[in-house]
Amino acid sequence: MAVTNPLQVMPSMEGDLARVESGLLDAVRSADPFLTEIASHLISAGGKRVRPGFSIAAAATASRTDAPASTDAVTGAVAVELVHLGSLYHDDVMDEAVVRRTVDSVNARWGNHKAILAGDYLLAKASELASSLGVEVASLLARTIARLCEGQLLELRHSFDTTRTEESYLQAIEGKTASLLGTSCRIGGLVADIPTPHTDALTTFGHSYGMAFQIVDDVLDLVATEEELGKPAGHDIEEGVYTLPVLYTLEGPHGAELRALLGGPVEPEARARAIEIVREGDGIARAIRLAAEFADRGREALRTLPDSPGVVGLWAAADYLLDSVEAAAA
Repeated sequence: MAVTNPLQVMPSMEGDLARVESGLLDAVRSADPFLTEIASHLISAGGKRVRPGFSIAAAATASRTDAPASTDAVTGAVAVELVHLGSLYHDDVMDEAVVRRTVDSVNARWGNHKAILAGDYLLAKASELASSLGVEVASLLARTIARLCEGQLLELRHSFDTTRTEESYLQAIEGKTASLLGTSCRIGGLVADIPTPHTDALTTFGHSYGMAFQIVDDVLDLVATEEELGKPAGHDIEEGVYTLPVLYTLEGPHGAELRALLGGPVEPEARARAIEIVREGDGIARAIRLAAEFADRGREALRTLPDSPGVVGLWAAADYLLDSVEAAAA
């Protein structure tokens, strides 16, 4: 069942994602052109659109044929992507990031105050769209925004903490990443009126994929190039966010040397050496294995569902995720 490109099994997805792009721009259009410009900045910069893609694919599991997504499925997809974008605006303020998706971050171009307000605006527009899909979807999205805040706050509490535990790391990424991917799939199931056990399986897949996705993203921060990342490599170490490969390395034979470099702001040379130590150890391989375990849990959930282009498309996304990180780490 291994497929590398979801579009091979869901040709309609390309058209659906084009509708999402239009929907995103429509949703953030304001009577104030300046607000429109700021709110649409990262939309125009593009992106993988994983979360809206999952909403649409999840809704498509209701049918055995590949057909264009319903209007409600596209609306749900736009809502979850707006939540993601709003969180990025806020993250970049907290990280003092200057680049996002190869363009200036909103805070770097317009300042922190405007970036925060624009992020709030995106979250508000997401909530407005969710309310149009019914009370259950609106409540689900509100709870998910709260989980994003909880996960991000937990991560901040452990900034520059070389004693951070694997459990704390997993709790943080469950909130800040996995919760929204699980919700993306669940909204797809809800708007397609899919039976609850089927929707629950989709939610499990999205949540499990989200755990794997964040671990993979954290690995790529250490092994990929700046061009591939769209932001400086090793950014997490610079910000004092010690991710799973780093935590595993701190447990190993080179942990003392790595710990001596961390625990506070790092100069470029120290950051480069820290990355080198992590790459030389087994932390990256161990993290990839855990990501694979989470991806497998997601696949097991999909096995309970009837065959459909949506199921195969989601399965393909899990395959592609692991293939990409294994190739980068090779």
